Amino acid sequence: MMIKKTNSLNTSSLLNIAVVGHTNTGKTSLIRTMLRSTAFGVIEDAAGTTRHVEQATISANNEPILNLYDTPGLEDSRALFAQIKKRQTQVKSSSPIQVLEQFVADISVSDPLEQEAKVIRQVLRSDILLYIIDVREPFLEKYRLELEILTQSGKPIIPVFNFIAGHDQELTQWRQHLTAFHMHATLEFDTVAFTFDAEKRLYQKMQILLESHHDRLQKLIDYRATLWNQLCFSGAKRIVELIANVACYRESKTAKNNLIADSLIENRLHDFVRKAEQHCLHDLLAIFNFSEKDVEIQNIPVSNGQWQLDIFAPGILKAYGLDVGSAAAKGAAAGVGIDLMVGGMSLGAASALGAIAGAGWSTFKRYGDEIKATVKGTQWQCADETTLQVLYLRQKHLLKKLMHRGHAAQDTLQVDKADDEKLPDDWSKLISALRQNPSWQGHSATRNSNPQYQQIETKLVGELLDEK
Repeated sequence: MMIKKTNSLNTSSLLNIAVVGHTNTGKTSLIRTMLRSTAFGVIEDAAGTTRHVEQATISANNEPILNLYDTPGLEDSRALFAQIKKRQTQVKSSSPIQVLEQFVADISVSDPLEQEAKVIRQVLRSDILLYIIDVREPFLEKYRLELEILTQSGKPIIPVFNFIAGHDQELTQWRQHLTAFHMHATLEFDTVAFTFDAEKRLYQKMQILLESHHDRLQKLIDYRATLWNQLCFSGAKRIVELIANVACYRESKTAKNNLIADSLIENRLHDFVRKAEQHCLHDLLAIFNFSEKDVEIQNIPVSNGQWQLDIFAPGILKAYGLDVGSAAAKGAAAGVGIDLMVGGMSLGAASALGAIAGAGWSTFKRYGDEIKATVKGTQWQCADETTLQVLYLRQKHLLKKLMHRGHAAQDTLQVDKADDEKLPDDWSKLISALRQNPSWQGHSATRNSNPQYQQIETKLVGELLDEK
Protein backbone atom coordinates (compact mmCIF):
# COMPACT_ATOMS: atom_id res chain seq x y z
CA MET A 1 0.00 0.00 0.00
CA MET A 2 1.22 3.46 -0.86
CA ILE A 3 -0.32 6.68 0.40
CA LYS A 4 0.47 10.19 -0.80
CA LYS A 5 -1.01 13.57 -1.61
CA THR A 6 -1.37 14.31 -5.28
CA ASN A 7 -1.50 17.58 -7.16
CA SER A 8 -0.22 16.53 -10.55
CA LEU A 9 -1.70 14.60 -13.45
CA ASN A 10 -1.49 10.86 -12.94
CA THR A 11 -0.14 9.23 -16.06
CA SER A 12 -0.33 5.70 -14.68
CA SER A 13 -2.03 2.99 -16.67
CA LEU A 14 -3.66 1.76 -13.47
CA LEU A 15 -7.36 2.01 -12.84
CA ASN A 16 -7.94 5.41 -11.21
CA ILE A 17 -10.90 5.66 -8.84
CA ALA A 18 -12.15 8.93 -7.38
CA VAL A 19 -14.01 8.56 -4.08
CA VAL A 20 -16.41 11.50 -3.96
CA GLY A 21 -19.43 12.76 -2.07
CA HIS A 22 -20.67 15.25 0.45
CA THR A 23 -18.73 15.91 3.63
CA ASN A 24 -18.88 13.24 6.36
CA THR A 25 -20.45 10.52 4.24
CA GLY A 26 -17.56 8.12 4.82
CA LYS A 27 -15.17 8.60 1.88
CA THR A 28 -12.01 8.22 3.96
CA SER A 29 -13.68 5.43 5.93
CA LEU A 30 -14.32 3.46 2.75
CA ILE A 31 -10.69 3.68 1.69
CA ARG A 32 -9.49 2.66 5.16
CA THR A 33 -11.72 -0.37 5.02
CA MET A 34 -10.57 -1.31 1.52
CA LEU A 35 -6.94 -0.93 2.58
CA ARG A 36 -7.58 -2.70 5.92
CA SER A 37 -5.57 0.02 7.55
CA THR A 38 -6.28 2.70 10.15
CA ALA A 39 -3.28 4.70 8.94
CA PHE A 40 -4.94 6.32 5.93
CA GLY A 41 -6.37 9.81 6.29
CA VAL A 42 -8.11 11.38 9.27
CA ILE A 43 -11.59 10.53 10.48
CA GLU A 44 -13.44 13.07 12.63
CA ASP A 45 -17.02 14.13 13.19
CA ALA A 46 -16.20 17.68 12.09
CA ALA A 47 -16.98 18.60 8.49
CA GLY A 48 -14.25 19.02 5.91
CA THR A 49 -11.64 16.81 7.57
CA THR A 50 -10.07 15.91 4.21
CA ARG A 51 -8.71 19.11 2.63
CA HIS A 52 -6.51 17.65 -0.10
CA VAL A 53 -6.69 14.79 -2.56
CA GLU A 54 -4.87 11.77 -1.13
CA GLN A 55 -3.91 8.65 -3.06
CA ALA A 56 -3.63 5.01 -2.03
CA THR A 57 -2.61 2.12 -4.28
CA ILE A 58 -3.99 -1.40 -3.98
CA SER A 59 -1.86 -4.23 -5.37
CA ALA A 60 -2.10 -7.95 -6.02
CA ASN A 61 1.10 -9.91 -5.37
CA ASN A 62 3.08 -6.66 -5.43
CA GLU A 63 1.56 -5.72 -8.81
CA PRO A 64 -0.26 -2.37 -8.56
CA ILE A 65 -3.83 -2.69 -9.82
CA LEU A 66 -5.68 0.50 -8.93
CA ASN A 67 -5.35 3.93 -7.37
CA LEU A 68 -7.92 5.24 -4.90
CA TYR A 69 -8.25 9.02 -4.57
CA ASP A 70 -9.79 10.41 -1.41
CA THR A 71 -11.28 13.80 -2.30
CA PRO A 72 -12.46 16.70 -0.12
CA GLY A 73 -16.16 16.83 0.58
CA LEU A 74 -18.48 18.81 -1.67
CA GLU A 75 -19.57 21.44 0.84
CA ASP A 76 -21.28 24.06 -1.33
CA SER A 77 -22.97 22.11 -4.12
CA ARG A 78 -25.52 24.89 -4.68
CA ALA A 79 -22.85 27.51 -5.48
CA LEU A 80 -20.91 25.00 -7.59
CA PHE A 81 -24.01 24.10 -9.60
CA ALA A 82 -24.84 27.78 -10.16
CA GLN A 83 -21.31 28.48 -11.36
CA ILE A 84 -21.33 25.62 -13.85
CA LYS A 85 -24.82 26.52 -15.13
CA LYS A 86 -23.67 30.10 -15.66
CA ARG A 87 -20.69 28.91 -17.71
CA GLN A 88 -22.89 26.62 -19.80
CA THR A 89 -25.15 29.56 -20.62
CA GLN A 90 -22.21 31.75 -21.61
CA VAL A 91 -20.58 29.14 -23.87
CA LYS A 92 -23.41 27.05 -25.31
CA SER A 93 -21.14 25.38 -27.87
CA SER A 94 -19.04 23.71 -25.15
CA SER A 95 -19.73 20.16 -24.02
CA PRO A 96 -20.44 19.47 -20.33
CA ILE A 97 -16.94 18.03 -19.89
CA GLN A 98 -15.35 21.10 -21.48
CA VAL A 99 -17.30 23.34 -19.12
CA LEU A 100 -15.99 21.40 -16.13
CA GLU A 101 -12.44 21.53 -17.47
CA GLN A 102 -12.65 25.30 -17.96
CA PHE A 103 -14.11 25.75 -14.49
CA VAL A 104 -11.17 23.91 -12.95
CA ALA A 105 -8.68 25.89 -15.00
CA ASP A 106 -10.14 29.25 -13.95
CA ILE A 107 -10.40 28.62 -10.20
CA SER A 108 -7.69 30.26 -8.09
CA VAL A 109 -6.39 29.13 -4.71
CA SER A 110 -8.30 31.88 -2.92
CA ASP A 111 -11.60 31.16 -4.66
CA PRO A 112 -14.47 30.09 -2.37
CA LEU A 113 -15.03 27.07 -4.62
CA GLU A 114 -11.37 26.02 -4.58
CA GLN A 115 -12.15 22.84 -2.59
CA GLU A 116 -14.92 21.85 -5.00
CA ALA A 117 -12.49 22.47 -7.88
CA LYS A 118 -10.09 19.93 -6.35
CA VAL A 119 -12.86 17.36 -6.46
CA ILE A 120 -13.84 18.10 -10.06
CA ARG A 121 -10.20 18.06 -11.15
CA GLN A 122 -9.73 14.56 -9.74
CA VAL A 123 -13.06 13.41 -11.19
CA LEU A 124 -11.88 14.41 -14.68
CA ARG A 125 -8.61 12.52 -14.18
CA SER A 126 -10.27 9.31 -12.98
CA ASP A 127 -11.75 6.32 -14.79
CA ILE A 128 -14.66 5.74 -12.45
CA LEU A 129 -16.34 7.44 -9.48
CA LEU A 130 -17.50 5.97 -6.18
CA TYR A 131 -20.21 8.27 -4.88
CA ILE A 132 -20.46 7.66 -1.12
CA ILE A 133 -23.90 8.04 0.44
CA ASP A 134 -24.78 8.17 4.12
CA VAL A 135 -28.21 6.54 3.92
CA ARG A 136 -29.14 7.97 7.32
CA GLU A 137 -29.51 11.32 5.54
CA PRO A 138 -32.65 12.04 3.48
CA PHE A 139 -32.26 12.77 -0.23
CA LEU A 140 -31.85 16.55 -0.03
CA GLU A 141 -31.48 19.13 -2.77
CA LYS A 142 -27.71 19.28 -2.28
CA TYR A 143 -27.35 15.61 -3.19
CA ARG A 144 -29.41 16.07 -6.35
CA LEU A 145 -27.16 18.96 -7.39
CA GLU A 146 -24.00 16.91 -6.68
CA LEU A 147 -25.24 14.09 -8.87
CA GLU A 148 -26.20 16.53 -11.63
CA ILE A 149 -22.65 17.89 -11.61
CA LEU A 150 -20.90 14.52 -11.43
CA THR A 151 -22.90 13.01 -14.28
CA GLN A 152 -21.65 15.81 -16.54
CA SER A 153 -18.14 14.35 -16.23
CA GLY A 154 -19.16 11.42 -18.42
CA LYS A 155 -17.53 9.00 -15.95
CA PRO A 156 -19.20 5.79 -14.75
CA ILE A 157 -20.58 6.26 -11.25
CA ILE A 158 -21.19 3.60 -8.60
CA PRO A 159 -23.32 4.90 -5.72
CA VAL A 160 -22.06 3.27 -2.50
CA PHE A 161 -24.50 3.09 0.41
CA ASN A 162 -22.77 3.53 3.76
CA PHE A 163 -24.10 3.14 7.33
CA ILE A 164 -26.90 0.85 6.15
CA ALA A 165 -27.46 -1.19 9.33
CA GLY A 166 -30.99 -0.63 10.59
CA HIS A 167 -31.91 1.82 7.82
CA ASP A 168 -33.79 -0.31 5.30
CA GLN A 169 -36.50 2.28 4.66
CA GLU A 170 -34.02 5.06 3.97
CA LEU A 171 -32.03 2.74 1.71
CA THR A 172 -35.14 2.01 -0.36
CA GLN A 173 -35.86 5.73 -0.73
CA TRP A 174 -32.31 6.44 -1.89
CA ARG A 175 -32.56 3.71 -4.53
CA GLN A 176 -35.77 5.25 -5.83
CA HIS A 177 -34.20 8.70 -6.13
CA LEU A 178 -31.14 7.36 -7.94
CA THR A 179 -33.25 5.77 -10.67
CA ALA A 180 -33.97 9.30 -11.92
CA PHE A 181 -30.27 9.51 -12.76
CA HIS A 182 -30.31 6.05 -14.36
CA MET A 183 -28.04 4.75 -11.58
CA HIS A 184 -28.90 1.13 -10.96
CA ALA A 185 -25.41 -0.32 -10.33
CA THR A 186 -25.52 0.57 -6.64
CA LEU A 187 -23.66 -1.16 -3.83
CA GLU A 188 -24.21 -1.66 -0.10
CA PHE A 189 -20.80 -1.30 1.53
CA ASP A 190 -20.91 -0.52 5.24
CA THR A 191 -17.49 0.79 6.27
CA VAL A 192 -18.19 -0.06 9.91
CA ALA A 193 -19.84 -3.48 9.59
CA PHE A 194 -17.44 -4.92 7.03
CA THR A 195 -18.01 -8.02 4.93
CA PHE A 196 -15.57 -9.31 2.35
CA ASP A 197 -18.47 -10.13 0.02
CA ALA A 198 -19.24 -6.40 -0.22
CA GLU A 199 -15.66 -5.62 -1.20
CA LYS A 200 -15.75 -8.39 -3.80
CA ARG A 201 -19.02 -7.08 -5.26
CA LEU A 202 -17.51 -3.60 -5.56
CA TYR A 203 -14.71 -4.90 -7.79
CA GLN A 204 -17.20 -6.98 -9.78
CA LYS A 205 -19.35 -3.92 -10.51
CA MET A 206 -16.23 -2.14 -11.72
CA GLN A 207 -15.57 -5.08 -14.03
CA ILE A 208 -19.01 -4.62 -15.62
CA LEU A 209 -18.58 -0.88 -16.12
CA LEU A 210 -14.91 -1.00 -17.21
CA GLU A 211 -14.42 -3.95 -19.54
CA SER A 212 -10.82 -2.97 -20.37
CA HIS A 213 -9.86 -3.50 -16.71
CA HIS A 214 -11.79 -6.76 -16.29
CA ASP A 215 -8.85 -9.16 -16.21
CA ARG A 216 -6.71 -7.08 -13.86
CA LEU A 217 -9.64 -6.60 -11.51
CA GLN A 218 -10.24 -10.35 -11.55
CA LYS A 219 -6.62 -10.84 -10.56
CA LEU A 220 -7.21 -8.47 -7.66
CA ILE A 221 -10.43 -10.23 -6.63
CA ASP A 222 -8.70 -13.61 -6.59
CA TYR A 223 -5.73 -12.26 -4.67
CA ARG A 224 -7.82 -10.45 -2.08
CA ALA A 225 -10.02 -13.52 -1.59
CA THR A 226 -6.96 -15.70 -1.00
CA LEU A 227 -5.50 -13.14 1.38
CA TRP A 228 -8.75 -12.82 3.30
CA ASN A 229 -9.11 -16.58 3.70
CA GLN A 230 -5.52 -16.73 4.95
CA LEU A 231 -6.18 -14.01 7.51
CA CYS A 232 -9.26 -15.77 8.84
CA PHE A 233 -7.49 -19.13 8.92
CA SER A 234 -4.50 -17.63 10.74
CA GLY A 235 -6.81 -16.09 13.32
CA ALA A 236 -8.63 -19.37 13.93
CA LYS A 237 -5.38 -21.32 14.09
CA ARG A 238 -4.01 -18.90 16.67
CA ILE A 239 -7.04 -19.52 18.88
CA VAL A 240 -6.51 -23.29 18.63
CA GLU A 241 -2.90 -22.75 19.71
CA LEU A 242 -4.16 -20.88 22.77
CA ILE A 243 -6.55 -23.66 23.71
CA ALA A 244 -3.85 -26.29 23.21
CA ASN A 245 -1.26 -24.43 25.29
CA VAL A 246 -3.64 -23.88 28.19
CA ALA A 247 -5.16 -27.37 28.05
CA CYS A 248 -1.71 -28.98 28.09
CA TYR A 249 -0.33 -26.81 30.90
CA ARG A 250 0.28 -28.51 34.26
CA GLU A 251 1.56 -27.58 37.69
CA SER A 252 2.61 -30.60 39.79
CA LYS A 253 1.79 -30.86 43.49
CA THR A 254 2.10 -33.48 46.21
CA ALA A 255 -0.06 -34.40 49.13
CA LYS A 256 2.57 -32.83 51.38
CA ASN A 257 2.09 -29.38 49.91
CA ASN A 258 0.86 -26.81 52.41
CA LEU A 259 -1.75 -24.14 51.80
CA ILE A 260 0.86 -21.53 50.89
CA ALA A 261 2.49 -23.78 48.30
CA ASP A 262 -0.90 -24.68 46.85
CA SER A 263 -1.81 -21.01 46.63
CA LEU A 264 1.42 -20.21 44.78
CA ILE A 265 0.79 -23.02 42.30
CA GLU A 266 -2.75 -21.77 41.74
CA ASN A 267 -1.53 -18.20 41.20
CA ARG A 268 1.07 -19.36 38.68
CA LEU A 269 -1.61 -21.23 36.74
CA HIS A 270 -3.90 -18.20 36.74
CA ASP A 271 -1.07 -15.95 35.56
CA PHE A 272 -0.20 -18.39 32.80
CA VAL A 273 -3.78 -18.48 31.53
CA ARG A 274 -4.15 -14.70 31.66
CA LYS A 275 -0.88 -14.06 29.81
CA ALA A 276 -1.65 -16.74 27.22
CA GLU A 277 -4.98 -15.07 26.47
CA GLN A 278 -3.37 -11.62 26.32
CA HIS A 279 -0.80 -12.82 23.79
CA CYS A 280 -3.56 -14.38 21.71
CA LEU A 281 -5.54 -11.14 21.82
CA HIS A 282 -2.56 -9.11 20.61
CA ASP A 283 -1.82 -11.62 17.85
CA LEU A 284 -5.42 -11.58 16.61
CA LEU A 285 -5.39 -7.80 16.45
CA ALA A 286 -2.12 -7.88 14.51
CA ILE A 287 -3.42 -10.49 12.05
CA PHE A 288 -6.32 -8.19 11.09
CA ASN A 289 -4.09 -5.12 11.11
CA PHE A 290 -5.39 -3.57 14.29
CA SER A 291 -2.97 -2.35 16.95
CA GLU A 292 -3.03 -1.71 20.70
CA LYS A 293 -3.52 1.95 19.81
CA ASP A 294 -6.59 0.98 17.79
CA VAL A 295 -7.82 -1.05 20.75
CA GLU A 296 -7.69 2.04 22.92
CA ILE A 297 -9.36 4.22 20.31
CA GLN A 298 -12.05 1.71 19.48
CA ASN A 299 -12.82 0.83 23.07
CA ILE A 300 -12.30 -2.90 22.84
CA PRO A 301 -12.76 -3.91 26.50
CA VAL A 302 -9.03 -4.16 27.17
CA SER A 303 -6.99 -2.06 29.55
CA ASN A 304 -3.17 -2.19 29.69
CA GLY A 305 -3.16 -5.28 27.52
CA GLN A 306 -5.69 -7.16 29.64
CA TRP A 307 -9.37 -7.92 29.23
CA GLN A 308 -11.46 -5.74 31.51
CA LEU A 309 -13.58 -8.73 32.43
CA ASP A 310 -11.01 -11.15 33.83
CA ILE A 311 -11.33 -14.77 32.80
CA PHE A 312 -11.48 -15.74 36.47
CA ALA A 313 -13.85 -12.95 37.48
CA PRO A 314 -17.15 -13.82 39.17
CA GLY A 315 -19.93 -14.04 36.61
CA ILE A 316 -17.65 -14.81 33.67
CA LEU A 317 -19.31 -18.18 33.08
CA LYS A 318 -22.79 -16.67 33.01
CA ALA A 319 -21.60 -13.98 30.56
CA TYR A 320 -20.71 -16.74 28.14
CA GLY A 321 -23.87 -18.72 28.55
CA LEU A 322 -22.25 -21.48 30.60
CA ASP A 323 -24.14 -23.35 33.29
CA VAL A 324 -22.53 -22.43 36.61
CA GLY A 325 -24.45 -25.12 38.48
CA SER A 326 -23.39 -27.78 36.03
CA ALA A 327 -19.75 -26.70 36.27
CA ALA A 328 -19.81 -26.93 40.04
CA ALA A 329 -21.50 -30.34 39.92
CA LYS A 330 -18.64 -31.64 37.78
CA GLY A 331 -16.19 -30.70 40.53
CA ALA A 332 -14.80 -27.72 38.65
CA ALA A 333 -14.27 -24.61 40.72
CA ALA A 334 -16.53 -22.33 38.71
CA GLY A 335 -14.69 -19.11 38.01
CA VAL A 336 -11.55 -20.36 39.74
CA GLY A 337 -10.28 -22.40 36.84
CA ILE A 338 -8.51 -25.17 38.75
CA ASP A 339 -8.82 -28.87 38.26
CA LEU A 340 -6.81 -31.67 39.90
CA MET A 341 -5.61 -34.29 37.45
CA VAL A 342 -3.91 -37.63 37.62
CA GLY A 343 -2.49 -39.14 34.45
CA GLY A 344 -3.95 -36.41 32.28
CA MET A 345 -7.47 -37.05 33.55
CA SER A 346 -9.67 -35.45 36.16
CA LEU A 347 -9.65 -37.17 39.50
CA GLY A 348 -13.13 -38.42 38.77
CA ALA A 349 -11.62 -40.67 36.10
CA ALA A 350 -8.53 -41.70 38.03
CA SER A 351 -9.76 -45.26 38.44
CA ALA A 352 -8.99 -45.80 34.76
CA LEU A 353 -5.32 -45.87 35.67
CA GLY A 354 -5.74 -49.40 36.95
CA ALA A 355 -6.63 -50.56 33.46
CA ILE A 356 -3.80 -48.53 31.96
CA ALA A 357 -1.26 -50.05 34.32
CA GLY A 358 -2.19 -53.54 33.20
CA ALA A 359 -2.06 -52.79 29.50
CA GLY A 360 1.60 -53.60 28.89
CA TRP A 361 4.93 -51.97 28.11
CA SER A 362 3.76 -49.84 25.14
CA THR A 363 1.16 -48.20 27.31
CA PHE A 364 3.66 -47.70 30.12
CA LYS A 365 6.00 -45.82 27.76
CA ARG A 366 3.17 -43.40 26.99
CA TYR A 367 1.75 -43.05 30.49
CA GLY A 368 4.77 -44.03 32.56
CA ASP A 369 5.23 -40.61 34.15
CA GLU A 370 1.60 -40.46 35.13
CA ILE A 371 1.65 -43.97 36.60
CA LYS A 372 4.80 -43.28 38.57
CA ALA A 373 3.39 -39.97 39.75
CA THR A 374 0.26 -41.73 40.96
CA VAL A 375 2.30 -44.15 43.02
CA LYS A 376 4.19 -41.24 44.58
CA GLY A 377 0.99 -39.36 45.29
CA THR A 378 1.69 -36.57 42.78
CA GLN A 379 -1.16 -34.64 41.26
CA TRP A 380 -1.32 -31.90 38.65
CA GLN A 381 -3.21 -28.68 38.79
CA CYS A 382 -4.57 -27.72 35.39
CA ALA A 383 -7.01 -25.32 33.90
CA ASP A 384 -10.48 -26.79 34.34
CA GLU A 385 -12.75 -27.41 31.36
CA THR A 386 -15.00 -24.41 32.09
CA THR A 387 -11.99 -22.10 31.91
CA LEU A 388 -11.09 -23.59 28.54
CA GLN A 389 -14.69 -23.10 27.43
CA VAL A 390 -14.55 -19.41 28.32
CA LEU A 391 -11.23 -19.02 26.51
CA TYR A 392 -12.62 -20.63 23.38
CA LEU A 393 -15.93 -18.77 23.37
CA ARG A 394 -14.38 -15.37 24.06
CA GLN A 395 -11.77 -15.74 21.31
CA LYS A 396 -14.36 -17.10 18.89
CA HIS A 397 -16.54 -14.05 19.56
CA LEU A 398 -13.57 -11.70 19.11
CA LEU A 399 -12.58 -13.40 15.85
CA LYS A 400 -16.08 -12.93 14.45
CA LYS A 401 -16.05 -9.27 15.49
CA LEU A 402 -12.67 -8.63 13.86
CA MET A 403 -13.73 -10.38 10.65
CA HIS A 404 -16.66 -7.96 10.36
CA ARG A 405 -15.05 -4.77 11.59
CA GLY A 406 -14.10 -2.05 9.16
CA HIS A 407 -10.92 -0.12 9.85
CA ALA A 408 -12.93 3.07 10.04
CA ALA A 409 -15.09 1.87 12.91
CA GLN A 410 -15.09 4.08 15.99
CA ASP A 411 -17.87 2.48 18.00
CA THR A 412 -17.45 0.28 21.05
CA LEU A 413 -16.57 -3.32 20.28
CA GLN A 414 -18.42 -5.51 22.76
CA VAL A 415 -16.64 -8.80 23.32
CA ASP A 416 -17.31 -9.56 27.00
CA LYS A 417 -20.66 -11.27 26.39
CA ALA A 418 -20.96 -14.06 23.86
CA ASP A 419 -23.78 -16.32 25.01
CA ASP A 420 -24.77 -16.80 21.36
CA GLU A 421 -21.55 -18.69 20.61
CA LYS A 422 -21.56 -22.48 20.79
CA LEU A 423 -19.00 -25.12 21.64
CA PRO A 424 -18.23 -27.95 19.19
CA ASP A 425 -20.38 -31.03 19.73
CA ASP A 426 -17.36 -33.15 20.64
CA TRP A 427 -15.71 -30.43 22.73
CA SER A 428 -15.00 -32.60 25.80
CA LYS A 429 -13.44 -35.32 23.67
CA LEU A 430 -11.15 -32.82 21.94
CA ILE A 431 -10.09 -31.23 25.22
CA SER A 432 -9.47 -34.62 26.78
CA ALA A 433 -7.11 -35.49 23.92
CA LEU A 434 -5.20 -32.24 24.42
CA ARG A 435 -4.93 -32.67 28.19
CA GLN A 436 -3.52 -36.15 27.79
CA ASN A 437 -0.65 -34.83 25.68
CA PRO A 438 1.26 -32.40 27.91
CA SER A 439 4.25 -32.57 25.56
CA TRP A 440 2.26 -30.47 23.09
CA GLN A 441 2.36 -27.51 25.44
CA GLY A 442 4.63 -24.80 24.02
CA HIS A 443 6.28 -27.09 21.43
CA SER A 444 4.72 -26.19 18.12
CA ALA A 445 6.98 -28.35 15.98
CA THR A 446 6.23 -31.45 18.07
CA ARG A 447 2.49 -31.09 18.11
CA ASN A 448 2.02 -29.68 14.61
CA SER A 449 3.58 -32.80 13.09
CA ASN A 450 1.35 -35.07 15.14
CA PRO A 451 -1.61 -36.51 13.15
CA GLN A 452 -3.88 -36.47 16.19
CA TYR A 453 -3.18 -32.79 16.85
CA GLN A 454 -3.69 -31.99 13.16
CA GLN A 455 -7.14 -33.56 13.33
CA ILE A 456 -8.00 -31.55 16.45
CA GLU A 457 -6.74 -28.35 14.85
CA THR A 458 -8.69 -28.94 11.64
CA LYS A 459 -11.86 -29.61 13.61
CA LEU A 460 -11.58 -26.52 15.82
CA VAL A 461 -10.53 -24.20 12.98
CA GLY A 462 -13.55 -25.34 11.00
CA GLU A 463 -15.84 -24.67 13.96
CA LEU A 464 -14.35 -21.22 14.53
CA LEU A 465 -14.84 -20.17 10.90
CA ASP A 466 -18.31 -21.65 10.55
CA GLU A 467 -20.66 -18.64 10.55
CA LYS A 468 -23.85 -20.50 9.76
